Amino acid sequence: MNETNHAPNGGLTHFDAQGQAHMVDVAAKAHTHRVAVAEGRIRMEPATLELIRSGNAKKGDVLGIARIAGIQGAKRTADLIPLCHPIALTRVAVEFEIEAAAPVVICRATAECTGQTGVEMEALTACSVALLTIYDMCKAVDRGMTLEAVRLVEKRGGKSGHFVAG
Repeated sequence: MNETNHAPNGGLTHFDAQGQAHMVDVAAKAHTHRVAVAEGRIRMEPATLELIRSGNAKKGDVLGIARIAGIQGAKRTADLIPLCHPIALTRVAVEFEIEAAAPVVICRATAECTGQTGVEMEALTACSVALLTIYDMCKAVDRGMTLEAVRLVEKRGGKSGHFVAG
C-alpha cells in the first residue's frame, strides 16, 4: 500500500490484506526531494583506532575505503533488501568522526533522491556497509570490534514529512 492508503496489518506496509509480503505500490505518490541520514559507530581497542587514525593499517586507508564501500552499499540496497524499490540516487555522502576517548569511529551517511519513495534504507545500508568495511579491514588486529547504534537520525521529504530522532 502507498502512504495514501491505510495499511491492513497494523501499519506494516509490506504486507497485503491476506498477510502476504509485497512491494509497496508508489505509483500514486508525488516525486519529491527526499533526504535520509543514518548514523552508527564501531567500538574498538585504542590501538586499533590509532592504526586507523595514523593510516598505518596493513590494508591501507581504512576510512577512505569504507567511504567508497558505503556509497556502493547505498547504490545496491535494492539488491540486498528484498522489498526495497530501486532508487535513482542523486547523492550519497559518507563521513566519519573519530572519538579517541570512547574509542569509536562514528559513521554518518546521507542519501538523497528526487522520487516517489524515501531513501532511509539506502542511508542505513551505506552506514552499515561502511562500518562492516572498517571491521573487515581491521579484524586481523581486533576481532572484538562492535558495531553499535545504527539508526535513522533524520528523514525529509514525502508525505510523512520531516523526522528527527530524539
